[in-house]
Amino acid sequence: MLGNSKMQCLFLQLVFALCIVISFLSFGNAGITSTFIRSEWPSTDMPLDNEVFAIPKGYNAPQQVHITQGDYEGKAVIISWVTPDEPEPSSVQYGTSDKSYEFTAEGTVTNYTFYKYKSGYIHHCLVGDLKYDTKYYYKIGSGDSSREFWFQTPPKVDPDASYKFGIIGDLGQTFNSLSTLQHYMKSGGQTVLFVGDLSYADRYQFNDVGLRWDTWGRFAEQSVAYQPWIWSAGNHEIEYMPYMDEVEPFKSYIQRYLTPYLASNSSSPLWYAIRRASAHIIVLSAYSPFVKYTPQWHWLREELERVDREKTPWLIVLMHVPCYNSNEAHFQEGESIQSVFESWFVTYRVDVVFAGHVHAYERSYRISSINYNASGYHDTVPDKSAPIYITVGDGGNQEGLAGRFRDPQPEYSAFREASYGHSTLEIRNRTHALYHWNRNDDGKKVATDAFVLRNQYWAHNHRRRKLKKHIQMVIRENMTA
Repeated sequence: MLGNSKMQCLFLQLVFALCIVISFLSFGNAGITSTFIRSEWPSTDMPLDNEVFAIPKGYNAPQQVHITQGDYEGKAVIISWVTPDEPEPSSVQYGTSDKSYEFTAEGTVTNYTFYKYKSGYIHHCLVGDLKYDTKYYYKIGSGDSSREFWFQTPPKVDPDASYKFGIIGDLGQTFNSLSTLQHYMKSGGQTVLFVGDLSYADRYQFNDVGLRWDTWGRFAEQSVAYQPWIWSAGNHEIEYMPYMDEVEPFKSYIQRYLTPYLASNSSSPLWYAIRRASAHIIVLSAYSPFVKYTPQWHWLREELERVDREKTPWLIVLMHVPCYNSNEAHFQEGESIQSVFESWFVTYRVDVVFAGHVHAYERSYRISSINYNASGYHDTVPDKSAPIYITVGDGGNQEGLAGRFRDPQPEYSAFREASYGHSTLEIRNRTHALYHWNRNDDGKKVATDAFVLRNQYWAHNHRRRKLKKHIQMVIRENMTA
């Protein structure tokens, strides 16, 4: 038995090593365009009487409960919810034991109108000074209508802190959306990195716009009430509708979904940064001014200087519009923001850029287009300092899949498929993470695209030598202890 165990361990090590070798390869002619064709459910929103939209029982019962990180370091959460009848109470009771709430935090309450729709009372409560790596229980509402939930705080910010992120984009509220969400909830993901386009309420008109924000909030609650979703805004959050006299961009989104932007010295809730476990996560807004000298441009330049790869080696960027996209849908829409920020992504050795917008899945090799060729045009070339670009706009919304990829497949494109699904990024340590894209295949979670992501900062030879010395020192200390 012992011999078998050693053989199994050796086999797993060889498989892991092979994955690492594969992750070193530059792009060539090995890109894959999947021919898989899925018979998905119709791309129509679930009916209003579906159970996932059910209103909680009881007078003024809290609904649409969701949480996000509330500070820069991961020791706070913002808990948000809606009450339909009264603005009170707007407080959260919480503690580390189930049904035993030692602490109370007071929140704020607001509401808004959109056309003739008037929202419920929207509550936001910052719960801070939390302990790392701790399960907290919380209670909102009062009397028989109160509701109870829980969440787990991340480990302390540390270069070797392991953590598993989910990545979801362009979700909507169809049966395909439900399939994606339920599959993600079985993945073991601890926090969702959401790359924009939440409810698709802007596909409706008049009072139905606000109504479909409410249904989406109740639908997503099954996950986002229990773990943070890190929000970024997409084009469907803009809601510029002058025929209804609604011309304030992102009005519904900003009222409902707070972000901790002030903690990262941002001037807008649409772009911000957080640190969580061993990751530094930067959220950008493709639908806000970003060219040179704009507030977002200034902020990103300063934020990239704040990144400390010795503490948070994993540098992740979220944005809605992909820089690299070989689908006919939204082709080249990301070139403007790419032209401004790509050189910074390379200079600061960003590990991965996640985007949505295109309703399909695509992963690139490490490539860049920051240099000019002899003819004065940009060349897309292999670049070991560049990030991998991954499009996950395949959450399941009512616009359906983007099934037309450009032919031939560009050399920079490693894998692409028009199917619904979600991704996970499991950070194992400071040097490697495991990435999976999971296709939603007829009720089963299927890992379709997977690879080992090698950290850009610790990949340098001198840093690997430094890490090796550190490990040897720890081993010696443990042996002499």
